[in-house]
Amino acid sequence: MLALGLCVGENVNGPKVGDLAPDFVLPDHDGKQRRLSDYRGERVVVYFYPKADTPGWTKEACSLRDHFNRFKEQRITVFGISYDSVESQKKFRDKYNLPFILLSDNKHKVGKLYGVDKGRWTTRKTFIIDQEGKITKIYDKVSVTTHGEDILDFLSADKPEPAEK
Repeated sequence: MLALGLCVGENVNGPKVGDLAPDFVLPDHDGKQRRLSDYRGERVVVYFYPKADTPGWTKEACSLRDHFNRFKEQRITVFGISYDSVESQKKFRDKYNLPFILLSDNKHKVGKLYGVDKGRWTTRKTFIIDQEGKITKIYDKVSVTTHGEDILDFLSADKPEPAEK
């Protein structure tokens, strides 16, 4: 099984809870460059998904969309990342009226950095990052229908002090 993982490009050496989240710069659904470190002082959800507009990802995206007002109220930025092109991300975002930021990692650099690369696509994995840029939670397995609520439950229990701006 290990040989198969190595053949398809799986990187098991991603960041761990307590690590500083690896910084990255990726284009969003509109082509605007987004740098993770620009969001220091805010809590950030970075989640990787295999491919836009597939049944599982659509359910997960809609779960996050349906709870987005709560993310916004708590000043939590949400980034969804896949290997899809900027154009595919925009089309998918518009189709399902997704209010959060979708990022295109079509060169697979960030997927490898975070240990989610599987060759043609990423594994489904979510990283919760605190205001100092440290990873506080990693979801290796997600329920696509309740993921938004699950993240908010964790963040509500965590209850960090609001960042000063």
